[in-house]
Amino acid sequence: MAGEPILIVDDNPANLKLVSYLLLSRGYDVRTSLDADDALRTLATFHPRVILMDLQLPGMDGLELTRTLKSDPATRDILIVAVTAFAMKGDAEKAHDAGCDGYITKPIDTRQLPGTVAALLAQSNPQKDG
Repeated sequence: MAGEPILIVDDNPANLKLVSYLLLSRGYDVRTSLDADDALRTLATFHPRVILMDLQLPGMDGLELTRTLKSDPATRDILIVAVTAFAMKGDAEKAHDAGCDGYITKPIDTRQLPGTVAALLAQSNPQKDG
């Protein structure tokens, strides 16, 4: 699914660089944001198919940003995948309850992430616009 737009929201520049590299090398159109405010500014002009959302963001956290995006008709169709290092019992359920469509734990499995994103896109793409 080369060219598919993806937004990565993570406050850790090293994580942004790694995940961006993995997805750019597969041909995705990748943008990055360091926090919720930056993500909201990016989303004003960029409509990704998928957002990889760090849950531990400064200010508005990833769960709150997910709830905000899923409640807005302009962004509710975007697939949001929670990405977190805090994989405690119940965290995946909290992410799902907030509206996340998937859940990935850190550290990121660099061999698996591109396939996970591709599968998510394929699953959610029953009809492709022109």
